[in-house]
Amino acid sequence: MKYRELLDLIEEGENIQCEFKREFSTPEKIARGLMAFANTKGGFMLFGVDDDKKIVGVESEKETAELVVNTAKNLCEPAINVIIDYREVNGKEVVIVNIPESDNKPHRLQDYKSEFDINTAIVTIRVNDKSVLASKEMIRILRAQTNQTALKKYVLGPIEKNVFEYINKTEKISVKELSNLVNISERRASRTLVKMVRANLLMIHTKDNGDEFFTAAV
Repeated sequence: MKYRELLDLIEEGENIQCEFKREFSTPEKIARGLMAFANTKGGFMLFGVDDDKKIVGVESEKETAELVVNTAKNLCEPAINVIIDYREVNGKEVVIVNIPESDNKPHRLQDYKSEFDINTAIVTIRVNDKSVLASKEMIRILRAQTNQTALKKYVLGPIEKNVFEYINKTEKISVKELSNLVNISERRASRTLVKMVRANLLMIHTKDNGDEFFTAAV
């Protein structure tokens, strides 16, 4: 990354594709951040930059880079590939960690299980300037994206028609709202909405607090 590009990135502030870290905190916190970027649109984690955009630098760029690489490799499952660069700004070292969007979603916090367990897996995604836990609905959608299992021939039934009628009135719907609307379990409501996303009929949105809702696909 060029010097000017780094300054512009810092000036823009934290957002869905950029996060500032004053220093390497704990491996688990950093792992959650790395996973969130890899599971979403990719992005940059800048070490040596405070939340207020102040450049404080890191004590050792090589040690910071090594900690990040080890975390990406050992605490994220599957391991995440990161690209690391360094830039000196005002005499202080900034470590630039580039996390590409993954083709192998979802990445979860290492739990040493041989198979993915949706009930216990810790999966994070990026929402605005935060890394938040992904819901089961989002996890299923991430897995479908990786497996390229879009539903091309999806037959609309009474439940799906109720979804569209509800969205026409309120502009959005949640799993709980669909469950109450047509008197089905939240599990079935969840699977229905996920299938509609996979069929490109709906879009899923996540709030800063992790709550999710669905809207009609544009």
